[in-house]
Amino acid sequence: MNPTFKTATRAALLAAAIAGFASLSFAVETAVVLPAPARDMAPAPSAKSETAVIAGGCFWGVQGVFQHVEGVSGAVSGYAGGDAKSANYEAVSGGNTGHAEAVRITYDPAKISYGQILQIYFSVAHNPTELNRQGPDTGTQYRSAIFPSNAEQLQVAKAYVAQLDKAKVFKAPIVTTTETMKVFYPAEAYHQNYLTRHPDDAYILENDIPKLDNLKKVFPKRYRAAPALVGAAPPG
Repeated sequence: MNPTFKTATRAALLAAAIAGFASLSFAVETAVVLPAPARDMAPAPSAKSETAVIAGGCFWGVQGVFQHVEGVSGAVSGYAGGDAKSANYEAVSGGNTGHAEAVRITYDPAKISYGQILQIYFSVAHNPTELNRQGPDTGTQYRSAIFPSNAEQLQVAKAYVAQLDKAKVFKAPIVTTTETMKVFYPAEAYHQNYLTRHPDDAYILENDIPKLDNLKKVFPKRYRAAPALVGAAPPG
């Protein structure tokens, strides 16, 4: 499976929707304004950067959102949850590898906290109430999942999910899982910076550009116009 096939499939769905075939269209998720995490991580005095690994559907959009977040120096699309042998797009697309399409975010904890990363993730980057799918994409590889790298991240993530569920900020229960962080495997080069390189792609226009618009609206102070692209120097 390759991105050309994936894009063609999304383009067909979009064309059908425009033509009036409502049964083939998918509603674009809207942002949900969320309270800040009641429990968060305090930055270590010596820490210059931290990482967070999250999964929320196709990694193109999740990566694209966090590349525009102030305090984020890098966001890499990849695979998490499975083993090295199956960490490739063709295998993961089969839905039986244990991998999720994930994004590894590198950020400055003095500028943005782990909890604030999760707040953006739950609010605008994906819909955490969809089980093993996001919009038109279905399968366990598109599941909503957090891969904490240490005990403190795990505690913050679980506490925030419980906080949001208790507040009933979503119309349905959150299905996001917290999973053991094994190894993060970067995806193939053609998946990196996909939103920036293909802003007119039908799938990107339908599913991911609205996420960027929501980031600007809901988190205007967190939004940064210049993306932190893979292979480029981090934004100054």
